[in-house]
Amino acid sequence: MKIRNLEIGAAQIPAIMGILNVTPDSFSDGGLYIEPKKAISHALRLVDDGADIIDIGGESTRPGSSPISEDEEMARVIPVIEGVRSRSEIPISIDTSKSSVAKAAIEAGADLINDISAGRFDPKIFELAVLHKKPICLMHMKGLPKNMQDNPHYDDLIFEIRSFLSETASLTISKGVPSELIILDPGIGFGKSADDNIAILRSISSFKSLGFPLLVGTSNKSFISNKLGLGIKDRLEATLATIPACVNGGVSIVRVHDVKGVRRFLNMYSLLQ
Repeated sequence: MKIRNLEIGAAQIPAIMGILNVTPDSFSDGGLYIEPKKAISHALRLVDDGADIIDIGGESTRPGSSPISEDEEMARVIPVIEGVRSRSEIPISIDTSKSSVAKAAIEAGADLINDISAGRFDPKIFELAVLHKKPICLMHMKGLPKNMQDNPHYDDLIFEIRSFLSETASLTISKGVPSELIILDPGIGFGKSADDNIAILRSISSFKSLGFPLLVGTSNKSFISNKLGLGIKDRLEATLATIPACVNGGVSIVRVHDVKGVRRFLNMYSLLQ
């Protein structure tokens, strides 16, 4: 799969997706980059730090969050996408579940749709992927961001997530999206307990066997705090410890906040293989 000038899935080492939350309330960096100038500068810094993709989102999906209007979401992300695109050829991902926002983002220069709802919130998003021939990432989430962490339960965690992703990929293909434009994400932290997230990381290769590139985001998430008692600013090393599981499991993209740290880690890790 090619995303702008980036080939995904060909290398053993995953591509790095740098996170840029243009929100006042995201769990890790909310409020830091709400101003477009600061957001654009941070995106370019992530590029310099070694990001392969920049994932720009304007609506927090942290546990307990509520949705915002499409107008507000567009007002946050579109100036940033335009600013980054005018200064860099870095592949840009739009983190949204709204087809109207995705459409405006693509017109502003975005190359990938990253939809945590996997098309469930707004099925028109599939039409955009078909019309513009853009890759789409489909994530597993149990419930909604507002309630997804209210005691999530699975009878068979890996089987249920794997079945959802397989069925969703088939549905997406039936909507006209070519299979080569589909990326899957098991949804670390989205309707899962801390133990569930650990189990997913231990079983990443079972999702890879579905035949699509995988995206995984473990960066700074609360399961790290649950297991190690670390605050948000102290989770880099624990985040890095999850990366080898992603590499060994065949993950194509890792979504992270600290691009520089992950790039240095992966550069050294690749020398040891």
